[in-house]
Amino acid sequence: MLAGLFAYLDSIKARDPAPRSRWEILLYPGVLAVGFHRMAHWLYRGELYFLARVINHLARFLTAIDIHPGASIGSNFFIDHGFVVIGETAIVGDDVTIYQHVTLGGTNPTSGESGDRHPRIGNGVIIGSGAQVLGPIHVGDRARIGANAVVTKDVPEGATMIGIPARPTLVGAERAAGNFLPYGTPCSEMFDPATQKLELLQCEVEQLRKRLAEMIAERDGEERDRA
Repeated sequence: MLAGLFAYLDSIKARDPAPRSRWEILLYPGVLAVGFHRMAHWLYRGELYFLARVINHLARFLTAIDIHPGASIGSNFFIDHGFVVIGETAIVGDDVTIYQHVTLGGTNPTSGESGDRHPRIGNGVIIGSGAQVLGPIHVGDRARIGANAVVTKDVPEGATMIGIPARPTLVGAERAAGNFLPYGTPCSEMFDPATQKLELLQCEVEQLRKRLAEMIAERDGEERDRA
């Protein structure tokens, strides 16, 4: 059990350069929230719903993170900072990283399958700060969700999504194949979370320029063919 805890703390340290020791990580609100959720989820599965809710409310009071007791959370789940909401039927895979102010929210229950109304998050997914992932959709393994994106449709494996509504970008997920990629969607090697909106806008401008150049090249090619 202790070895499992150390492995979990080490997985967080690999994704966050701030902590100086494992013991410091134990004070993270995200770690506390996940610990409380493990207890609440065990009670929820045993149909002790009231006790599960008591623990859920205590965790929310202490950490500002609301994980419904019914949500299924995989191993090495890391919430960096807080103010995160995860709904009842959400399923989160292994090695998932979520930044602050993220919601894994629900939609109209009649639009779900078998009562599911919250998203399923694959393994190794990174969800940037302020993103909203809504409805009974599937986010594929190793996908990246950019800051403030609103995702309402399935996300392919390895895709990088930004915008409202979210759409794929030209930032290849293969860039993150070797090491952990903080914040999910940089346009450059140096990416500061304080300037995420500006970085994302620069991404969009770059994409538009490339698309415009492609359209001009296609038009010129058609004109040469007609000549």
